[in-house]
Amino acid sequence: MIGRRYAIAIGLGAAVALAATAALAHGVADKDAAFIQANPGLQIVPFLYLGAKHMVTGYDHLLFLAGVIFFLYRLREVALYVTMFSLGHSITLLSGVLANLHVDPFLVDAVIGLSVVYKALDNLGAYPTLIGVQPNPKLMVLLFGLVHGFGLATKLQDLELSKDGLVPNILAFNVGVELGQIVALSLILAAMTLWRSTGSFRRGAVAANVLIMTAGFVLMGQQLAGYFWEGAA
Repeated sequence: MIGRRYAIAIGLGAAVALAATAALAHGVADKDAAFIQANPGLQIVPFLYLGAKHMVTGYDHLLFLAGVIFFLYRLREVALYVTMFSLGHSITLLSGVLANLHVDPFLVDAVIGLSVVYKALDNLGAYPTLIGVQPNPKLMVLLFGLVHGFGLATKLQDLELSKDGLVPNILAFNVGVELGQIVALSLILAAMTLWRSTGSFRRGAVAANVLIMTAGFVLMGQQLAGYFWEGAA
């Protein structure tokens, strides 16, 4: 029963994600963008808040993290994988903004959707059958973390940030992302721990990962549609 409810909860979360338009996928809210642009210079607290909010409301990042920790039972393992993810997205978030490295936001978000699909398939044990080899899970989390960081960077680049106070502001944003990640991950872990304590976990695990994979495919499709729509406009 709990496994079924958990699967339904994931499905509802995916439905919320799919209701968002491609152009607004985990973007910066208009009022937040207006505040940042109207208040140039050193703004540590607003950027901390913006980073935390961005991660907590970033359904694509959260779906990936949920997939990453799905079968991790030891806190040491959780910490290791989350550290690999954090290292990856910190590198590209900081370098993307500070070094002005631009990638197409639709394409990078499409790859982020693909990362969700990848992790769900990994949890389903599909790769030895599909490609005859099991990818290194830690390396893949690090690599996809790099992609997620570029996704974060594209949102800040849209703000045309002032160079005054840029470095400490971006560092504050990154710290906020990490704090938001801790909050979101704690809630996900609490729910997972409760579910794992029941006999329904194994029965519902496959369905849950199929739902996660489906959400990843649709998120990827949204972004690709946005990319081609923008190109045609």
